[in-house]
Amino acid sequence: MLKSLDRNLNKLYRFSGYIAAIFLILIAVFILIGISSRIFGFYIRGLAEYSGYCMASASFFALAYTFVEGGHIRITLFFEKLSGFKKKIVEIWCLGVASFFSSYLAFYFIKMLIVSYKFQERSEGADEILIWIPQSSVALGSSIFFISVFHQLIKAINK
Repeated sequence: MLKSLDRNLNKLYRFSGYIAAIFLILIAVFILIGISSRIFGFYIRGLAEYSGYCMASASFFALAYTFVEGGHIRITLFFEKLSGFKKKIVEIWCLGVASFFSSYLAFYFIKMLIVSYKFQERSEGADEILIWIPQSSVALGSSIFFISVFHQLIKAINK
């Protein structure tokens, strides 16, 4: 059962990375549309805001995939000096602290999303989009990141 859960969670992290890639493509599309619209003399309002929303979404959806693939800055130089039981304890401690802070981050992004939805907040940009729409991708991405950090903690404990 744990191997199946591990496999499904790794699929979730990979899917999260694909979503981040789609948001990066959307950033490029919005920028190209903005440049070409200036060249041809028309204006599409809100493109800069949508690029910013896509950047936030891409950043948070990429967190889990990058963490699991080892792309985040880690303390491997310190880990190389340790061995055996000490290394396992330090790794568990570091992942525990990371789990705490990533859960804190996810909790408050979800709380922010709920408040924005409840009050129907709108952005201050030219488009006045309901702000909970871009916030939902940030909350979801940070939640997936918490799951990935906690997953790595459980794997480190079971080693």
